[in-house]
Amino acid sequence: MNINPVLLILILANVAFSIKGFNDRLFFEKYKFQIGAINRGEQIRMLTSAFLHVDYLHLILNMYVLYIFAPIIIFKLGIIKFLIIYSGSLFAGSLFTLIFHKKELYYSAVGASGAVAGIIYAAILLNPDMTLMMFPLPIPIPGYIFGLGYLLYSIYGMKKQLGNVGHSAHLGGAIGGFALMLLVYPTIFTTSFTTVLLLGIPIVLLLIFGDKLK
Repeated sequence: MNINPVLLILILANVAFSIKGFNDRLFFEKYKFQIGAINRGEQIRMLTSAFLHVDYLHLILNMYVLYIFAPIIIFKLGIIKFLIIYSGSLFAGSLFTLIFHKKELYYSAVGASGAVAGIIYAAILLNPDMTLMMFPLPIPIPGYIFGLGYLLYSIYGMKKQLGNVGHSAHLGGAIGGFALMLLVYPTIFTTSFTTVLLLGIPIVLLLIFGDKLK
């Protein structure tokens, strides 16, 4: 499979930045997402943290998922709209995390998961009949069911603070990918109306009643 050169550069940037962080703790600490530092004016962390990862497994998983799903969007919409969705989802994930954890000054996070979640959601909207695997289920399931399950699990994970996982970034990124897909490709309302409705209702409810999660 031929990889788009811009996508390749994006993946290599994640790899290079992450490896630098693995080997230089001061670099990692300076550019990771941290509520207190961002509140002090270091908003650049909302961008740079998405190019850092905890370890090689974290990095490889995110880049593999990006490699799988990004071409779906690039092929259908072009590289510019892909970059809009990727970068917008990245910032949506960071912003959602900042808002949700605003009182936790030492809360920190890294990873491209928010941006990647947005890409997954955008790809599902483009191709809702695609089949995906959701651990621990050993069977393929339709993309729109995967998307709904991912959304509900992220909400539950935020509520219960499950594991060392940035559920808020995943959720914010997914919402960003969903909204930006509707913005850059409004035809999706007619081609995938049922999927838009199925994924959109819990997002709207979350935005209305999100305070109940805290």
